[in-house]
Order: sequence, then C-alpha cells, then structure tokens
Amino acid sequence: MTYIDYYKVLGITKKATENDIKKAYRKMARKYHPDLNPDDKEAEKKFKEINEANEVLSNPENRKKYDKYGKDWKHAEEFEKAQQQQQYQRGGRQGGSAQYSEQDFSDFFSSMFGGGSAGGRGRNVQFRGQDYNAELQLELEDVYRTHKRTLTVNGKNIRLTIPAGVKNGQVIKIKGYGGEGVNGGPKGDLHIKFSILNHSKFKRDKDNLYTTIELDLYKALLGGDVVVDTFDGQVKLKVKPETKNLTQVKLKGKGFPVYKKEGQFGDLYITYKIKIPTKLTTREKELFEELAKLR
Repeated sequence: MTYIDYYKVLGITKKATENDIKKAYRKMARKYHPDLNPDDKEAEKKFKEINEANEVLSNPENRKKYDKYGKDWKHAEEFEKAQQQQQYQRGGRQGGSAQYSEQDFSDFFSSMFGGGSAGGRGRNVQFRGQDYNAELQLELEDVYRTHKRTLTVNGKNIRLTIPAGVKNGQVIKIKGYGGEGVNGGPKGDLHIKFSILNHSKFKRDKDNLYTTIELDLYKALLGGDVVVDTFDGQVKLKVKPETKNLTQVKLKGKGFPVYKKEGQFGDLYITYKIKIPTKLTTREKELFEELAKLR
C-alpha cells in the first residue's frame, strides 16, 4: 500500500485541530471538485485523496491510529491483538513482559500480506475493510418525507433512501459501502451523520413542532376563525372568545414524522401572540376610552 501523507494532502500540520481539518477540507474540496474541473483526471484523483484524508483525520479514533501506524493504520487492531498474544506467550516462556521493536511491527504486517522474514505466514488471513464516515447536510423540509438522494463518497456515487423523521446528529449505517476488505475480506460500512438545518418557522423538539402566530386584539377578545400553516398545508382554527396572550393550542398529529414508523406523527403546538393595535384613529381612541369607563 502506497503511503499518503493525509496532513500534506489537506495542507495542515499534525497539530491541526478538528476545526482546522474541517476548514482545510472544505477549501480543498471546493478547489478540486469534479464539477469545477470537468474531464481533469488529476483533479479527480486529488479530490479522492482529499476525501480519503478527511474521512481519516476528521475521525479522532482513526486519526490516532493513523498517527501511530501510518499506512497500516487500518489494521491497528489486528496488530495490537497479535502483539498482546505474543506478549502473553513470550511472557509465559520467559517469566516476564516482552519488549517489541519496529522490526516486530514490520514482521507482523509482512506475515499478513506476504514476503518478509515471516515467509508468507498468514498470507490468506482476511480483514474487514475500513469504515467510511460522511456528513450529509439537509434542510428540515428535506426530512419531512422519505426520499432518495445520491451521495458521493470517495469519488463513488451512492444512491440511498433517507427515511422521514431523521434527527439532527443522527448516524445511520449503510452496510458494505465502506473500504475494500483485505485478502478477500468483507467491505467496511458507511456511517452517515445527518446535519439538519432549520430555516422554517417551526421549532422541532423530537417529533413535535412549535410555532407562534400573531392574533389581533379583536379576534382574541371576540373569537373567530384563523388560518395557520402546518408542514403539510394550512388548517383553519376556531379561536375562543377572550383568548389570553401566549395561549397554546395543540394540533394532534400535525407535527413531524416519527422515524421509521410509517403514518405516525408528533403534534404541532401553536402559541398565540396577541398583537396590540397601533396608529389608532381619533374615533378608535374614543371607543377604547368608552370601554375603559365601562370596565
């Protein structure tokens, strides 16, 4: 496996923070994106390297393995297990704990992948491929209904179904869409983290939605009908006479879809905010003064 310096690919140092990595990735990805570099094979190759670097360095656990094992970081767990086993065996024979050199490390990987002093021992051992991590940014409206979307990971287009009701920060696993296995081992998985942006008039709390509408003073006092927006259209509500400011009403089943529960929805809570009339005419002031005297 050819060694690729992921830090160099993103133009950062090993002291880079998570925020530094994110900024560098976005900058480089924009520069080498295939849409901006059509038919440019070098840019396409660079874009794949940038994505690969980000998938490793943006994951704290993978970054730690990469910093320690370099190009063989994907097999860190296998090496550590073998090291523990050898330590146990040597410790049992010698009555003490064993110390390991870089040569031991190299011999171990040589034995897995063939060649070296281990003589090809364990050459057919299969290892599972690397898991990929990706972030998908969507608007709240996008996850109100189940839909399909194409996601580009490591230069490959993956068509996936996004269930309605996905929550912000939720991670779902797509089995078998990670890196290739070693020696015929199974592929890794793809972990997608959802970042849900909300530019709507509704606030989401789990499966419930909350919104505020203005109610004019006269309707609040005398009652009447008001049309309000929901996520799937408008509904007409009957306002009770003498409705107080910040009164909250619940519309059952008009909230957000419940994740992976077809046909189930949360509730919509509407808060009435009474709007006080301004720029009163002389006659309106007189009428309010008469009302004040009656009270």
